[in-house]
Amino acid sequence: MTDLITTGPTIDTTATPAIDPAEFAALGEGHIAYVRPIRSDEVRTLFPQAPEMSPGLDLFALLSASGAPIMLTDSREVAVANAMAHHLYPVSLH
Repeated sequence: MTDLITTGPTIDTTATPAIDPAEFAALGEGHIAYVRPIRSDEVRTLFPQAPEMSPGLDLFALLSASGAPIMLTDSREVAVANAMAHHLYPVSLH
């Protein structure tokens, strides 16, 4: 049996990132919004001002490109429509 040897480019893990993490987070800001499924149990992590909710509800969060919360709804379609109404390109986030 022959050993399989794979050769390819070496990745330098000590190199400085090509883009600053803050700049990366701001990419798409004002142009892209993320629609993310979320459980009611997690709502307070993104929306600290949200009222108490029954646990186990399936909801949808609309987030800016940087991850800032925009809105919370129980309908994916409403989240997408809100993004489009504000001229944001909605993208699903799983």
